[in-house]
Order: sequence, then structure tokens, then C-alpha cells
Amino acid sequence: MDRSIQPVGVLIMKILSLLTLVLVIAGGGYLLGRRTSTVSAPPPDAANTAVYQCPMHPWIKADRSDAKCTVCGMALVAASASQGAGANEPVDPNLVTLSPAQATVVGVRTASVVRGPLQRTLRVTGTIDDDETRHRILAARVPGRIESLQINAVGVEVEAGAPLATLYSPSMLTAQRTYVERLRSVGSFTASERALARERLLELGLTDEEVHLLERTLQATAIVNVRAPMSGTVVARSVYEGQYVEANDPLFEIGDFSQMWFVFDAYEPDLAWIRPGQTVEVSVPSRPGEVLTAPITFIDPNLDPMARTARVRVVLENSDRRLLHRQTAQAVVRIETPEVILLPRSAVLQHGGSPKVFVALEGQRYAARSIRLGRVGDRDVEVLAGAVEGDRVVTEGALLLDGQAQLAHAAVGGGGMHEGPASAGPSAGSVALPAHDPAARDALMQLAMSAADAGAALAADDLGAYRPQIPALRERLEVYLAAFAPAARGILGKAPQQLVDGPDLDAARRAFEPISTAIADAVRGEGLHEGGTLWIYQCPMTPVLGTGRWLARKPELKNPFFGSAMLECGEEVK
Repeated sequence: MDRSIQPVGVLIMKILSLLTLVLVIAGGGYLLGRRTSTVSAPPPDAANTAVYQCPMHPWIKADRSDAKCTVCGMALVAASASQGAGANEPVDPNLVTLSPAQATVVGVRTASVVRGPLQRTLRVTGTIDDDETRHRILAARVPGRIESLQINAVGVEVEAGAPLATLYSPSMLTAQRTYVERLRSVGSFTASERALARERLLELGLTDEEVHLLERTLQATAIVNVRAPMSGTVVARSVYEGQYVEANDPLFEIGDFSQMWFVFDAYEPDLAWIRPGQTVEVSVPSRPGEVLTAPITFIDPNLDPMARTARVRVVLENSDRRLLHRQTAQAVVRIETPEVILLPRSAVLQHGGSPKVFVALEGQRYAARSIRLGRVGDRDVEVLAGAVEGDRVVTEGALLLDGQAQLAHAAVGGGGMHEGPASAGPSAGSVALPAHDPAARDALMQLAMSAADAGAALAADDLGAYRPQIPALRERLEVYLAAFAPAARGILGKAPQQLVDGPDLDAARRAFEPISTAIADAVRGEGLHEGGTLWIYQCPMTPVLGTGRWLARKPELKNPFFGSAMLECGEEVK
């Protein structure tokens, strides 16, 4: 019995073991097949993957909706499939593309480049003076003593021939006696001798009527009447009663105030606009609300060597004598040129002294373009190259586009639009220079002092004080370049031509900033600021370089690139 049962149990155990093996193999195959299926399944369609980008900096992209822009911190927004596909395309840092919504947020406004007259309003201050062609100085013709004054106050109106003073002169008495003696001795003197004696009396100040009276009376006198040679106003009186005078001593000055001259100084850049015959509108404080209109009659061709200005003259009628001698007056010169290519001043940006604009293209694209400018008007500028009639340029929002372009340049490695001084750091773009010898150090120190004085004038918003600094700054810059030739390879080599004094504070500051920074860097490199006579400051947000530096004679933070707008923007550079 036991033997019959045992084979059955063994059989059952073998069957159970076989079933278990089958199940294990089946389960492993299922899992293997599942794993294989998972690995070999095709990936999701890349075109359906969401891409998010920054509205202000489109090259900043991510695949998560909660990501932030690494530049400005803004939340990223969903971009279209085409935008996502272009993420790996090359980026042109001079071309900024915005969506319509982005353009609205940025506030982009454009205007057309047009052809038309360039208008400029020149405001000047000058002086009302008398007509120099009608100004007389009366001097004593004979020595003597002032017996009496008929005119003893300045400002009195006199007529031609009116007596001004009476002079007692022994020399006149002698001359009259000589003439009388020749008249009485008809046979002893020739006619020419008598004529010479008579001419002598006229030279000493007698009139023809007084000579005729002497010829009738034959009574010599020592009294000389000083008479007005013209009608006008007594401008000055130099004598008093009882005073002794010598021949040629000044007695009176007389000016004709029926016509007055308005004279003002025109700086060199303004001379490109001013021509004789242009109308000038003059106003004076003593006649509020009145405007006197007259043309320019003369422009002095001789420039003042220090101020670099030319004198401009306007003749004003003054029959009522209401214009006062040597009073201050303001004037407006309205100028209009023939038609030229124009674009708005607000569209122009400056990069290292090179003007640029953003030109609007199709598809909300804006391209940075270099231009060459001519004269600058009130609202527009003359375009000589770089833009044509019909182009649309950005007038509002250009700074934001420019900032985005700068960040794009940084993302692709710099260069392009911001090459040169605009991207220069403390010594970026510079070439290693040899050490300065004593003569070069001295020339650099003199140049630094001039740069400090020019910067102080700009910091005070005083364009009139800055302009006279330019000739000295140019001269010392040339001396420095001659003493240290390697400096001519950098910014300072072109500085004498780029250094301008106007036409306004903004233009002067833009031209001064790269030059000031280069001089400050040279001073810092030589350690000239360590002696307590010069201080170096820098501002991290200057309009041309981004970070500009300047020199000062005193440890006072006064920013020349912004003036009173941001006078204390910056910090000292050790």
C-alpha cells in the first residue's frame, strides 16, 4: 500500500514544479516584452512641447512655465512652436524682434525720415551799444586851463557846434597875435605866410566864424571854445573847471544814440548757421513785451583766440532814445535751411561718439543702423548718410531696444554695434603700453589738470565756461601725444578732432566722456592720482560708455556727464 501511494505523490510534486516554471517563464517574458516596448516607443512630438521665453529678452528660453528671466526677472510666457524651433538659430544682436504685445509694452513709436527745411532757433545774449562810426572823442588841441564847463553832466543831448567848455590858453593867444600881426603888416608877409597863420588857428580849434571875427576886430584872445563836432549824447566827461590840460588830453566823448548796435558773440558751431541779412528778434528788460526786429548787418571775420567766438552786429533804430547804452539784451535768431534729409533728434542714440538709429522693418523687427549727421536743428537733424527718405526710425522706446541689443551682444560674445569705447571697461580694448618717461608723465599731468577743469565746468552745467577750456585741452593733448607716441594708438589719438564744445551741453558731454575716461585711465595707470592733487571718479551709467570716469582737483563727487541732473552719481576710484 505504501509503495502504491508514493509514486502518486512524486508525480503530483513534479506536475506542480512544472506549472511553477511555466508561470515564471511567462511572467518574465511579459515583463521583458513590456520593458522592451517602453524603450522602443517613439518619443512625443517635439513640436508639441511647450517653450517659454522672456517678453523683453526673447533669447532667454525654458521648458517650464514657472521659470524666470535670468536678465530682468520677468515671468516667462509661452512661445509659439516656430519661436521654439528657432531657439537654436543664430542670433543677430543688431536686430531686435518684438511681438505686437511686446511693442505695445515697450512703447515703441516711429517716425518717417523726410525731406524738408531744417529749422534752428538760436538764443543769444548781447549788449546794446552806440554806433561806433558815430562816436567821437574830443581832445584838447592846445594846452591850457578849463575856465568853465557848459556841459558838466554825462547823458546830456547836444547839437552839432554847441559849446561844451571854455579853455584859457596862452598858446592860442600867441597864435592869434601872430595872425593879427601878419594882417596888419601887409607888405612884410606874403599871402602864403598869412594863410599858414590862419590855418594854424583852425588847427588849434577856432571855427571859420571865429577867425572871420578876429580878422574884423584884430583883437587877439586867449579864450578857446570847445564845441561839439556832431549831434548826440555826452557819453563821458574827463575834465572839471579849473583843471589844467595838455594838448591831446581827452575832454569829452559823444555818441549818436539815434541808432544803436546790438552786438553778441557767436560760437564757432553757430557760425555755420548765421548769415548777414537774417532776421533777429531783440528784447530788452527796459521794454517788456516788445520785440525789435532787424537784420544782421555784419559778422566779424576775426575770432576771439580764447573764447573762439565772433562778434555779430545788428543795427536798431532808436529815435525815441528808449534803448539804453550798454544794457543787456536777449535775442532769437530763427534759421531755416534749404530742404535736406531729416530725422527726429529723439531717434538718435550715441555709442562711443558714433550716432545710430533703430530702423523699423517688417514683422515688428528693428535694426540698429549707423548714420552720419550734419547740422542739428531744434527738433530734427540733418542726415548725410545711413538713412534715406521713407525709412521709419524709432523715436520712443529706442533706449529699451538698445538695452536689449546690448544684452544680445553680451550673449553672443560682444562686438558689432558696441565695439570700441562703448564697451570698454577700465582698460578694455587697450594695448599694453610702455612706461612713461619723466617728460611724458609731466605732459600727462598737465593734460589731466586741463581735463579736470573741463569736467568741473560741465558738472556745473556751464557751457560758457567749458568752451574756453577746449583750446587748452587740445593743446595739452597734442603735447602729450608728442611726448608719448604709443597713446596715439588709442582713443586719445582721435580726440583732438572729436573734442567739440557744443552746440549744447549734451553734445559736449558725449564728446568729452570717452576722452575723459581715457585720460583718467592713463593717470590711474601711472599712479598720478596718488599724490593728493588729483582724484578719479566713475559713474556706472554714463550715456556713451556705460561706465565713464573723470578727474577732479578736489575730493568732491560732481558728475560732469550728467551735471545737476545726477550730480552725485558715481564713486571714487582708488
